[in-house]
Amino acid sequence: MEKRLNIMESQPMAAKAMYGLEAYLSTTQLSKSQKELIKIRASQINGCAFCIDMHTKDALLNGETNQRIFLLNAWKETALFTEEEKAILAITEEVTLIHQKGLTDDTYKKAEEIFGASYLSEIIMAVVTINAWNRIAISAQLDVPR
Repeated sequence: MEKRLNIMESQPMAAKAMYGLEAYLSTTQLSKSQKELIKIRASQINGCAFCIDMHTKDALLNGETNQRIFLLNAWKETALFTEEEKAILAITEEVTLIHQKGLTDDTYKKAEEIFGASYLSEIIMAVVTINAWNRIAISAQLDVPR
């Protein structure tokens, strides 16, 4: 892979803003496990190898199981995920693939019933943030460390 610019070095104010989003996310109600599931699933959809590598490692360090990570792209087909996690994953997929149907009314209403407006806002912001990171990593062609 060809070496490209380091956006975070060449645009320090953008880096500061992105790290500000990460700081905000650390204050939310989202558990570490929920945040990593969001990060891994969005990164799978976006094809961001750098982020998949980073966040699967982080998830394992935070106690996530290999089995759940292996089955994350088939979360609808397994009972390994809670109803709350399934709602979070549905939001993650629909917001990441916003150009298809957007965040559907069914997914939104179910999530609002489970989480309430404030928590749902935090989930959406977590999805938006990892999607931004994915686009930075893919555009800069960040490679998986060996």
